[in-house]
Amino acid sequence: MMTHPSIRIALGLLLTVCTATPAQRQMENLTRGIVAVRQSDGSVYIGWRLFGTDPESVAFNLYRITGTNGPTKVNETPISGATNYVDRDAETDEPLQYFVRPVLNGEELEPSRPAPLWHTNYLEIPIQSIPEYRPGDASIADLDGDGEYEIVLHQVSRGRDNAFAGITGEPVFDAYKLDGTHLWRINLGINIRDGEHYTQFMVYDLDGDGKAEMACKTADGTTDGTGQIIGDKEKDWRTYKEGDRTHGRILDGPEYFTIFDGSTGKALKTVDYIPNRYPIDGWGGIGGNGGNDNYGNRCDRFLACVAYLDGERPSVVMCRGVYGRIVMAAWDWRDGNLTSRWVFDSGISYPPFDDASLFSGMGGHSLSVADVDEDGKDEIVYHSMVVDDNGRGLYSTGLRHGDSMHISDMYPDRPGQEVFTIHENEDDTVRFMTPGAAMRDARTGELLWKHSPGVDVGAGLAADIDPRHRGYEAWGGPGGLRDSRGNEIGPNPRSTRFAIWWDGDLLRELLSRSAVTKWNWETSAEETLFETGVRGGGRGPNLMGDFLGDWREELLMTAPDGQALRLYTTTIPTKRRLYTLVHDPQYRLAIAWQNVVYNKPPHPSFFLGDGMAPAPRPEIYLIGKGEAIMGTKPDSPNR
Repeated sequence: MMTHPSIRIALGLLLTVCTATPAQRQMENLTRGIVAVRQSDGSVYIGWRLFGTDPESVAFNLYRITGTNGPTKVNETPISGATNYVDRDAETDEPLQYFVRPVLNGEELEPSRPAPLWHTNYLEIPIQSIPEYRPGDASIADLDGDGEYEIVLHQVSRGRDNAFAGITGEPVFDAYKLDGTHLWRINLGINIRDGEHYTQFMVYDLDGDGKAEMACKTADGTTDGTGQIIGDKEKDWRTYKEGDRTHGRILDGPEYFTIFDGSTGKALKTVDYIPNRYPIDGWGGIGGNGGNDNYGNRCDRFLACVAYLDGERPSVVMCRGVYGRIVMAAWDWRDGNLTSRWVFDSGISYPPFDDASLFSGMGGHSLSVADVDEDGKDEIVYHSMVVDDNGRGLYSTGLRHGDSMHISDMYPDRPGQEVFTIHENEDDTVRFMTPGAAMRDARTGELLWKHSPGVDVGAGLAADIDPRHRGYEAWGGPGGLRDSRGNEIGPNPRSTRFAIWWDGDLLRELLSRSAVTKWNWETSAEETLFETGVRGGGRGPNLMGDFLGDWREELLMTAPDGQALRLYTTTIPTKRRLYTLVHDPQYRLAIAWQNVVYNKPPHPSFFLGDGMAPAPRPEIYLIGKGEAIMGTKPDSPNR
């Protein structure tokens, strides 16, 4: 389709303005992500993305295609508010599709890709199930460069926590398009143990070619998506000692790190994993119960993330160790070359750990990535400590290990972001009297409030769920809901795992087992808004986040028969206009690391809640083939 000359000139001016901004981050160039869902009253709910690169003045015209007929404009005047609409004139048995055209300075720009009608508020995505396997964690990214998200699914068999011996299945990863088209299968093989502490996989466009890669730890016998074997396919490095703590563990043999092509699953580059596991008894410390082991528990605690360490292009960071020694290895995948950017190592120590680094034992069972010092480059927030973009320790709080962490601009009336952490106190470490829960300044580590010293707290959550108190509320452990000063303001919800933006207001809802619930601050009770009727893989949904439609979030769950995934979306109209959350780099990176160990909900870098200021414009430019109307590189086609 040709573009009107005046529109091309406007686009060129917008590109010039946007690309002149320094230190912009590469970001995937997505379609408008239109979702159209038939409602019980015959109407159709439609939602679509506002890009973080769209001009403030952009509006939209919405078009309906009925059967084989041409498009009909649905709205009378351009839609300048929230990017959703209810079409009440769509009662027909014929197939329906919808698309939007951005409107800028009174001119219509090129149309988005048409989206078909859903007849339920979930999309069922068939998968190739495997006997004795179950769908586990998932990730999303544009694998083939078409501007639409694909799914990478970890299929799990007999997964084990590191604390337990036993032979596991072979970790399998499948890639699917949203229509169920199977793109590839990667089998990590017998020499990678299966379980949420072992099999971290990062799916992201690491080299800026518009197509995402997958990066993960591999070993002898890993089979890529084209059938090629990594290493020695005959080797079996598993330990066979029935009744022993080492049974089923992999305590010897080579360890690799591999970059896979996202569209084919082909192994593009394999190098030695940094660091290796040795010495196996060198990973103890004051985290957790303050112990050590020589049977492969602490040495095989893995985490991973993606971060913009130079402020412009993403790097992948592979991490090993939680309770004592902690090592992070940052890698750059550029132009077909995989290079080490830096390695952080807190060092080895032994009981009683008197000579341990201040950064030893500070890890948790999740991590996050954020620009905590606001220098334009990302830091790795590793529970009770932070590693700077240059691979050096930024600070350690000394609060030690825990199972839950959340970071965002939780309190909009104070500068910067905050970190809410939950901590373990057990056995030998009760003597430290570490708080069971604490809120700190993300930049400096200064404690803002804390409670329950010496108490072992297992879970906690932070979200804005009560409009009577400014900012996020936090809960977990003894006591109830707490405000920005740590004061108890009433009972707390039972849900402590996931928060989700689902309805039309700016407060966040909660995910309680298979239901989306709303916290009623007047009755101190969770009220069900939506019931999926299914449960996700692992410790919650397979994945959650803003994947389609406007800025509200979706749920990826496993269908009851295990033969499909279901992508649930809200159909509640909203008047709130926000750009898609995946164009906030911190939120998008949280989608990438969500599959790591104990999955946690993504949070944006800015305060999103009741009484929020306008969302800050993200400093990004879009790559690949999408439908951006500004902010793209000059060689990226507008569609």
